[in-house]
Amino acid sequence: MSSSSTTDPATPRTIRSLIPARLDRLPWAKFHWMVVVGLGVSWILDGLEIQIVSQNGFSKQFEMTGHNAWMIGATGTVYLIGQVVGALVFGRLADRLGRRRLFILTLAIYLAGSALAGLVPGPDLVGQWGSVIMLWICRFIAGAGIGGEYSAINSAIDELIPSHYRGHVDIAINGTYWGGAALGAAANYFFLNTGMFGDDFVDSWGWRLSFFLGPIIGLAIIYLRRHIPESPRWQLTHGHEEAAEKTIAEIEDDVRRQGKTIDDVDDSRAIEISPQERVPFRILARVFFRMYPKRTVVGLVMMVTQSFLYNAIFFSYAQALTNFYGIKETSVYFFPFAVGNLLGPLLLGRLFDSWGRRKMILLTYGGSGIVLAVSAALFQANAMNAVTQVGFWCVAFFLASAGASSAYLTVSETFPLEVRGQAISYFFSIAQICGSVAPLLFGILIGDGSSRGPITIGYFAGALIMIIGGVVAFVLGTDAERKQLESVTDPITIIHQEEAAESRGAAAGSSRAGSGG
Repeated sequence: MSSSSTTDPATPRTIRSLIPARLDRLPWAKFHWMVVVGLGVSWILDGLEIQIVSQNGFSKQFEMTGHNAWMIGATGTVYLIGQVVGALVFGRLADRLGRRRLFILTLAIYLAGSALAGLVPGPDLVGQWGSVIMLWICRFIAGAGIGGEYSAINSAIDELIPSHYRGHVDIAINGTYWGGAALGAAANYFFLNTGMFGDDFVDSWGWRLSFFLGPIIGLAIIYLRRHIPESPRWQLTHGHEEAAEKTIAEIEDDVRRQGKTIDDVDDSRAIEISPQERVPFRILARVFFRMYPKRTVVGLVMMVTQSFLYNAIFFSYAQALTNFYGIKETSVYFFPFAVGNLLGPLLLGRLFDSWGRRKMILLTYGGSGIVLAVSAALFQANAMNAVTQVGFWCVAFFLASAGASSAYLTVSETFPLEVRGQAISYFFSIAQICGSVAPLLFGILIGDGSSRGPITIGYFAGALIMIIGGVVAFVLGTDAERKQLESVTDPITIIHQEEAAESRGAAAGSSRAGSGG
């Protein structure tokens, strides 16, 4: 598609292109599976990492210091802080430097951080605190890599996957976090099994081998990522129209070689954009607070509510099962919990494309809240055992997991491409910070298990929060199902054109004033 440039220096260069429409009309092919597998592994790795930390496989590292309990908790916190920092730093870089550069870089950073965590020298070599601090540094690095993945990967997936499939593919990929968590639990069960390997092996090597599992998966994937191209949409909006044309042509040729038929695209579907290398913060603020304030509210509410609920239940379920139901070995109860979370996005995802985004968000957020409220009432009445309690959680999070995954989709597709990575990073970071209070709060409410009242109130509060999130998204949300990204959200070129018009107006006014003098 040819591009045309304006001659007025005060007017941004305009490019007219069919590239977004050409991407969206592609049939599903091996190229899209490569994108799904190569980029979707990020959430598997995150779930794996969280589960490895929560199982405390490295706790022997801390016992010599006399601060075992709080240090284990701090290790998880350091990882989450790393995620926030990584999201903020790499989210902006993903918008400025490109998706492909960042999803290669962030995976490499994660691989280094996680592998080095398994190689941290013991207290006998570097001292008690030296070993602990080195482990924390490695966990921060791994977290930063995964945090950066969230921004670069969500952006790339939504820009490369055709609109007909975008919703359920994005939601299913986000849901694979729980596949990683289940894998981490299984790995820990194997590597930390003292009955199988003995105490000495587990204390010295078992927890280290758990940390190597993620890098092994990542090394297999990083080769595949080298074959995933840059987003042609990103190339176009940054003025690299020739590179964008080459990229889309190579994708189309690859699809045709598989015997697929590609339809022609009518010129009426062309878009006009004014490329810009970097988006200043003033324009970013204008996007969030002046152009799309309702979308900002929806994104924040969806991300914060799901983060609060997940952190509240996920980090306290073992404590609740132990203190209220007398369950000592809680790891076996994690697997059905993880399976329910994994199946929700896989089975419900297509409805977000066919039935609609807002309806499904209301159903998943609101439905999970109602199920949790019912279970809270039964819990307070002492009408459940551990199995039925976990059963209610499985049903609730079967729904909530699909809803939580749709939160990332919503933020990604309802903000302009030029700031998509940053939008994801900001909302993700705010959600992580708000959600970080939940484990502490619910731990306090559970206490020693002598009273069910306080935590029952917590469960009702979590249910209400999710219902509110669903209602807000339904009322203020955007119908983005099966729509081209550029028809859901205009590129920032509109702002550029407005500013150019203002500049021309100011220049004309200055010229008239000079003539009058």
